[in-house]
Order: sequence, then structure tokens, then C-alpha cells
Amino acid sequence: MKRLSQQTAGKSIPFRIKRADTFLSRLKGLMFRRQPLQQEGLWLLPCSSIHMCFMNFSIDAVFLDKNNRVVRLASHVKPWRFIAPVTSASSVLELPAGSIEMLHLQTGDTLHL
Repeated sequence: MKRLSQQTAGKSIPFRIKRADTFLSRLKGLMFRRQPLQQEGLWLLPCSSIHMCFMNFSIDAVFLDKNNRVVRLASHVKPWRFIAPVTSASSVLELPAGSIEMLHLQTGDTLHL
């Protein structure tokens, strides 16, 4: 994993982001992982919905359109929950729970990944 610096509305997000862009990597996602995310995230693409089956911790989910503009935010998504498809989303960035609030992310922000 390499460290990337993302910016949203002029702010830096200093998390390591792992890209999940194959069928198997998207299928596995964060399932069965025991430890919560810390200063890291998972970028699922293409993706417009998520499930939290077999998850052991909550996450924040940032739904992005094809231009990496935030189209929906889901904070503290708990295990065994589902988020229905977001029509305008083409990818989802999964971050540690509390990241949306901590980083002041808002719908309309653009992430530079």
C-alpha cells in the first residue's frame, strides 16, 4: 500500500488508500477483518452500494461520482447493514468511522485520488 494524499475542498486527507478494482478484491472488501481501519481506507471501483455482512466494525462510506465528487455520505455504518445503490455513484471510499466528521467532508466536495 502506498501513502496517497487526497484533497477535498482544499483539505488534505492523509490516509493510505488501497484500491479494490477487481471482482475478487471488491467482493472481499473489508469482510472478516478483525481490526478497525486506522489512517487507511479502501476505494471500491466501480461500486455504487455496499453491504456490511461479516464485518466486525463500523465504517464511514463516501460515495463518489465519475469525477470523484462526493454524492452521498454515510457515517458510522454498522455491521450487517446495507446501503442501497446510489444512482450517481461510480465508486465508494470506505474510511474509519468518524472520518467524515473529522475531515469535514460534505456532499459536493471533490476528492483528488
